[in-house]
Amino acid sequence: MSYNKPRFEVADIIRGYRHALEEKGKLTGQQKKVFTNLAQCRTAALGYHKDQCDNPQCRYIHVSYNSCRDRHCPKCNGIKREKWVCMREEDLLPVKYFHVVFTVTDKVNPLFLTQPVKMYNLLFSSAWETIRKFGLDHKHLGAQTGMIAVLHTWGQNIALHPHVHCIIPAGGITKNGKWRNTRQKGKYLFPVKALSKVFRGIFCDGLIALNKKGEINLEQKFDPQKKYLHPFYKKKWVVYAKLPMHNPMQVVNYIGRYTHRIAISNHRIRDISQGRIKFSWFNYRRSKASVMELPAEDFLLRFSLHVLPHGYMKIRHYGILSSRKKSVALNLARESLKAEPPASKKGMSWQELFIILYGRDPSTCPVCKKGKMVVIESVYPKSRGSPRERLQPNYHFLQQ
Repeated sequence: MSYNKPRFEVADIIRGYRHALEEKGKLTGQQKKVFTNLAQCRTAALGYHKDQCDNPQCRYIHVSYNSCRDRHCPKCNGIKREKWVCMREEDLLPVKYFHVVFTVTDKVNPLFLTQPVKMYNLLFSSAWETIRKFGLDHKHLGAQTGMIAVLHTWGQNIALHPHVHCIIPAGGITKNGKWRNTRQKGKYLFPVKALSKVFRGIFCDGLIALNKKGEINLEQKFDPQKKYLHPFYKKKWVVYAKLPMHNPMQVVNYIGRYTHRIAISNHRIRDISQGRIKFSWFNYRRSKASVMELPAEDFLLRFSLHVLPHGYMKIRHYGILSSRKKSVALNLARESLKAEPPASKKGMSWQELFIILYGRDPSTCPVCKKGKMVVIESVYPKSRGSPRERLQPNYHFLQQ
């Protein structure tokens, strides 16, 4: 795997144009914090560590600036994603998996802006309750299934578009502790039209409940006896189910594409000039790739919509894949399927993952290719509670 440094970065846009949004009071405290992290990522503001080759004939010195490690950062999620994927490999079953996407009508977007935590929680719970109901129904499965759900809040044009990507095994565990495949031996999950209607009903019931508690404010109230007359019912709610994935490793790689993705990657930014931003996007309605141009303020305002509330969990596990149940449930499933558990990769360091991903040892000197790069000095930002003095744990080799 190779890496090409992008020409432009989200951080460049933040550093150049965030002040306009701040002057107008359009950024929350959390959004300002995230913008600061992204702007300072891998710059002198966050400190650095200096490495030197331990080969006496080389002594090459390299300075690396520290990362911000913010989950919204386009540069800081690669290793996190791979570590998460390795952990999920241990939960894989030798069955097919479905990728299901739950979306809501754009008429609900104002509620997501005013009450993001409550609305995102409702989106998660409605998606799982829909899958759980269909799974327990004997007409469809008659077993308890599981789900890994990942929240995305954007579309390709980085406008607000809340939806959850779900990975669901093609089957479940019956009351007798046996594995049961979905219809047609796992080739078919549940009817998507029926899923859409049930999902819409569960979500709207949740809106009614939140409105009664005073936690949200619906401009137009629901008539419980005639919910179908509400504007939220005028548009179809889309639930999309892709064809099943047969190879377990394909499932793992597929999950990894969605878990730590952010609203836009640096590689999609084509140009930054004269206060305008050009970026590539794919129009799914027309099945056409194109370039969109926005004023820098509008671009940052759209990007800020996808800054999640502090500490909010965007990846969740349900049913037989939940933390509470999976140890017992997966053992029952493997026993029924006569399958061995995958090899554990717990405790794997980031250096080991780096070797797997890029095919080289990150500690090898890039100049002589023989020596090892050893940290000889570390400087940390004062604001993060660490002193700015030099740390020299490996200076001993310089005396050789």
